[in-house]
This record gives sequence, structure tokens and C-alpha cells, in this order.
Amino acid sequence: MKHEAYNADQFHSAVPHSARVWNYWIGGKDHYPVDQELGDQVIASYPQTRELARASRAFQARAVRYLAEAGISQFLDIGTGLPVQNSTHEVAQSVEPKARIVYVDNDPLVLAHARALLTSAPDGMTDYVHADMLEAERVLQEAARTLDMTRPVAVMVLSTLGHLQPQDGIDLMHQYMAGTVAGSHLVLCDTVATPQTLAAQDAYAAGDTPPYLVRQPEEILASAEGMELVDPGFGSITLWRADEENLEPVDQWGFVARKV
Repeated sequence: MKHEAYNADQFHSAVPHSARVWNYWIGGKDHYPVDQELGDQVIASYPQTRELARASRAFQARAVRYLAEAGISQFLDIGTGLPVQNSTHEVAQSVEPKARIVYVDNDPLVLAHARALLTSAPDGMTDYVHADMLEAERVLQEAARTLDMTRPVAVMVLSTLGHLQPQDGIDLMHQYMAGTVAGSHLVLCDTVATPQTLAAQDAYAAGDTPPYLVRQPEEILASAEGMELVDPGFGSITLWRADEENLEPVDQWGFVARKV
């Protein structure tokens, strides 16, 4: 697809940027000192921040691998963020080389790096949709250029809904899943509200970035209403089909759910 032009000057290195802060937390290299400064301020108020962010990426990889091994070969990754190792297409196509993946983000910074997300395996396909996730109908229409929406799709929304009010996020997930067929899946996780994560929420908002709102557990689970949870169900993402034993739970909870 043709991507719109961008001007590198629009990415101000003197102002923290949410995608770059997240990139810092997960050990990436696409961030500036100002992003590290805000990231460290949040860590100071909530020491588990870095572990939580990295647990989110690990959960994403485990969920994608599980679904690909279960026969799901189409993925709609909403709120993609900056490219990192083990992106959705890399994990999915390592299991099913013909897998098709559509990434969605409205961040110009992510758009600038989108080419790194389009390195598909020869037999598969990837695409990038530059759109606001609130535009569910448009996103689904544009995704249909690459995905066969008459077949099951895995909709993935990881550590993203905190940009919205809780009920708005729930309603939005219902809109997306209404546009998919039975056998599709929703993979979702977000930060649960605790005194510590609420303190981190305040520290992050103090960095002159848009707020990120933590959730009550029921406000995360409500996105799966009417769907079947895949074992082991809903809880801390470190415990979802973990590759290791005796892992400590983090305050990021999630699930994989199947549309019936």
C-alpha cells in the first residue's frame, strides 16, 4: 500500500512520546532521553512498570503462537506501536508461513517505522493501516484488503485501551468482534487498578502526555462478553500458558477469547 509522507521534524525529541516511552520500557532503542526520563519517573512510582511492559510483549507472542498452532492464520493487530523483535507477523509466520497480518495505528511515529512491519514471509502477507482505532468500521474495511473477513481473524489489542474511557473501550471491542465470523478470537490485556498502578497513572500524566487509564478487572473482562475464554481464562498475563514456572504475576491482566 502507499503510505503518506511524513516530516521527521514533527517528532519532537524534547517532548515525551507514548510509543517511545513504551519502547524504552520493553528494552527497545527508538527513544530519546526525554522519554527515558518520563519512563524512569513512572518506574520510580511503580517499580513493576518495566516488567509489566515486557510481560505484555511476551503474552502477545505466546497468544499469537497458540492461535497460529490452533489454525488461525489471520491477525488484526490494533495499536501496534513501534516495531520490536517478535512482532505479530514474525511469530505467526514462524508457525504458518502463509499467515496474513494487518497492523493498525494512528501515530505518525509508528507510520514512519511501518516499513519494518511489512517484512512478510514470502508466502504470507502484511499490511499497515494508518487509522484511529475508534474508526472500527473503516479499520475493518481497510483490513479486508488483506484479510478474508469470511474466515476467522484474531483481533489483538494489547496495552492499548487505557487511552479510552473504560466503557468506550468495551463498546469498541464489541464493534470489532461484531465484524468478525464465529471462530475468531480476541486477545486483550491491560493494566488493572491498584494503589501502585494508580500512582503510575498519575506520574505518566504528569509528563505532558495523553493520560493512560488503568482498569478494574471487570472492565477488562467485559470486552469478552458472549465469548468463550480460552484456558486458563482471565488473570495476570504472566500466568497465561507460561513458558516458565514460578513466575510472579504482574498487574496487567488479559485473556484470549473465542467468538462462538
